[in-house]
Amino acid sequence: MTAITNKQLTLEEYLKYDDGTDSHYELVAGELVAMPPESPQNIHISLFLLVNFLKFVPINRLSNKVEIVVCGSRATTRIPDLVVLTDELAIALQGATRSTITWDMPPPALVIEVVSPGKVNEDCDYRYKRSEYAARGIAEYWIVDPQRNIITVLTLVDGLYEETVFVGNTVIVSTIFPELQLTAKQVLNAGESNEKV
Repeated sequence: MTAITNKQLTLEEYLKYDDGTDSHYELVAGELVAMPPESPQNIHISLFLLVNFLKFVPINRLSNKVEIVVCGSRATTRIPDLVVLTDELAIALQGATRSTITWDMPPPALVIEVVSPGKVNEDCDYRYKRSEYAARGIAEYWIVDPQRNIITVLTLVDGLYEETVFVGNTVIVSTIFPELQLTAKQVLNAGESNEKV
């Protein structure tokens, strides 16, 4: 991920930015950063999770395109692979012209990131987003890591995340969705297996 402009952008400038392409950007500490296309495996995992969450969550509370403002002073936004909105947040976004969860809106209930290969991506998902999402008050953050074959579920407790790691045939435990009965293997093999869920 490399910065596109040399100029530091404010959140307002970023929200108005349009280069006339279908490219996706995040704003990281005021710098416009291009998001590379996702790998087919990451897309399959995200879609697999979306389909499974639809069993418990209305479609208007799920998004794979919403961006979240996570820091105010040096403006930063993130575009997670999957977001579960609270009822209050879904209402706050109704009628919006852009799917942006601003600082004055309630936080999402759950955010999922599928880690792309490379140290920069790992650092972003495991370190930076972890602290950003905790500061934003997001109750649960999943890091799905196909390279390491693990899923880390981070649960917010007193402002900090407590983590539980799931591998293989271990059923993923979510405090928000206890009815979800998926194993780490089912999620990580979403795009490569005909295994029944």
